Amino acid sequence: MRSLSPALLGLALGLLALGPALGPGFVLRYDMVFVPDPPVVLPGQGFPRAVPSDLVVALLSAVLPEQAVQKAILLGIFVLAASGAAALVPSGRLGPRLAAAAFYAWNAYLAQRLLLGQWALLLGVAGLPWAVRAVVLGGRARLALALLPAAAGGFQAMLVSLLAVPAVAVSVPGRPDGAGPGRPDGAGPGRGTGAAARRRPALPPGARRVGEAAPVLGVLSLPWLVPALLSGATTDPVGVDAFAARADGPFGVAGSLLGLGGIWNAHAAVPGQETWWSSGVRLVLAAVAVWGFVRLRAGGPPDAPEAGRSSGTGRPGPAAVPYRAGLAAAAVAGLGVACLGAFAPGVLKALIGWWPGFGPLRDGQLYLAPFALLQAVGLAGTVRAVASRAAAAVAVAVPVLVLPTFALGAFGRLEAVDYPGEWRHVQRIVNTDPAGGALLSLPWGAHRAFAWNGGRVVLDPATKLFARRVVWNDELLVGTPGGRIRVAAEDPLARAAAEALRGAPEERPRALARLGVRFVLEHSSENVFQGGVTVFDGRELRLIRLSSPS
Repeated sequence: MRSLSPALLGLALGLLALGPALGPGFVLRYDMVFVPDPPVVLPGQGFPRAVPSDLVVALLSAVLPEQAVQKAILLGIFVLAASGAAALVPSGRLGPRLAAAAFYAWNAYLAQRLLLGQWALLLGVAGLPWAVRAVVLGGRARLALALLPAAAGGFQAMLVSLLAVPAVAVSVPGRPDGAGPGRPDGAGPGRGTGAAARRRPALPPGARRVGEAAPVLGVLSLPWLVPALLSGATTDPVGVDAFAARADGPFGVAGSLLGLGGIWNAHAAVPGQETWWSSGVRLVLAAVAVWGFVRLRAGGPPDAPEAGRSSGTGRPGPAAVPYRAGLAAAAVAGLGVACLGAFAPGVLKALIGWWPGFGPLRDGQLYLAPFALLQAVGLAGTVRAVASRAAAAVAVAVPVLVLPTFALGAFGRLEAVDYPGEWRHVQRIVNTDPAGGALLSLPWGAHRAFAWNGGRVVLDPATKLFARRVVWNDELLVGTPGGRIRVAAEDPLARAAAEALRGAPEERPRALARLGVRFVLEHSSENVFQGGVTVFDGRELRLIRLSSPS
C-alpha cells in the first residue's frame, strides 16, 4: 500500500480537479474534442497536431465506451504524473515522495494546459518523470515504455520529452567502476569480453546513453514527424506575438513563468490565480523548491532509494540524484524558450521565417514542463531536509491551497455534456456515403461556442467526427493587449477553400467541388451557403451535398 500511495494521491487529486467533468457525456473545451464513434482515419493535410492522439482514441473507443476513454485518459494524467514524480525522489520516505507527487499533479502549468484542452500534451508531461528515470536506469525497452504516453500524445508531448531526455542522458555520470547504467556489474547488451573488449575504445557514459535514447525518440516521433514533413503546412511568424507568454499576475511575465503560469490564453487561467496572494505564494513555493533542488548532490547509483548522508544534526544530508544536472539544464532551456517570445520575439520570428519547423517554439510556455518537474523534486528535497512530518503534510496540502479553484472542474469550466442527436445523425449520413471527397465545415472559423456546451469555446467537433477529410479554417484570431492578431492558416487546402468561399455565391459549389469537396456542413442559423442538395436540415445543423465538378 505504501508504494501505491503516490498513485492513489494522484487519483484523489484527479477526482477533485475534474469533478463534474467525470459525469455522463464529453468534456469539450478548446483543443479537447472527443466525439461519439470516432473514425479511424489517417492524418490529412495540414500540420498533424492531433497525430497520433486521435487515432489512439479511436482505437480505444472501438473496445471501450468513448466517454469512458476520455475520463480514463484525464484521470490517468494525474495518476501518472504523481506516481512518476514520486519515483524520482531520492528518498525511501513517504513524506517527500508525496510532496513531489502533489506538486507535480496540481500546479498552474498543468491546470492552464488542461483548461486549454491540451490533454495530449499532458500525457507527455505526466510521463516525463518516468522517462527521466528510464534514462538513468538505462535500457532502450525501459525508455520506450516510459515514452509511450508522450508518443500517444503526439508532437507537443514528444517535444517536451526531447527537451529533457537528451539533457539527462548526457549528464548522468557513469558508475565509478565503469559499469553501464543497466546492470551494476557493468555487463550489458553489446559489451564484449576478454582481449577484444579491452581493445575496444570505451564511449563516455553520456554519449552511450544519448546513443541509446536517440533511436527510441526518433522512432516514437515518426507518427507525427513524417506527416509534418510531408504536409506542406506553413507557419506564420505573426504567431510569435499571439502565443507569447503573458503576465497572469502582478509580478509580470517573468514572475508568472517562475510560478509555472503565463499561458497566452487568458481564458485558460485558473480563477483567482492572478491575485497577489496566489501569485506571491506560488513564487515563494518556487523559491523553496529551487533551493531544495540545489541542495541535491549529483552522482550516485541511479537505483539507490536513499543516497543522502547524515549531516551530524540528526537530519539527512544532501541526497544524490544522477539526473540533477540534466534536469536543471532542461528546465533552464525550457524557461529560456518561454521567455524568448515575450522578451526577444524578433529572434523567434527570424528563425520561423528561415524554417517553419521552428513554429512549435511560438507557444514557449509549453516548455516549462521540466521546470515543473524540477520544482516537484526540489520541494521533496526541502521536505527531506527538514525531516518533519508536519512539513511533509504542509507540502502536500500547499499546492491545492494555492490553487483551490482548480477543483471541481475549475469551478465548472470543465463539465461533461452530450452531443445533440442531430450530430450523430449527420455523422451517420456522411460516414455511410460511398462516394469519396472531403467535407467543408462552416461557419468559416476554427472554434465554436454551443449553447448545449454551456457556451464554452471548443474547436469545431466536425474536424474529428467524420471518416473523410474535413476542411476547416485553421486560421486563428487571438486577442492581445495591443489588439487582435490574425495568424494565417497552415493547411494549403484550407487556404484554397477560403479563396473559393470569397468568390461569387453561385460559383462557390463548383469551385469547392473542384477542390474535392463532397459535403458542406453549416449551422442552420447561418444558412448562407447557396447551391447543392440539402440532405439534412435540423435545428442546428444543415448538410449539403455538392455535385461532381463538370
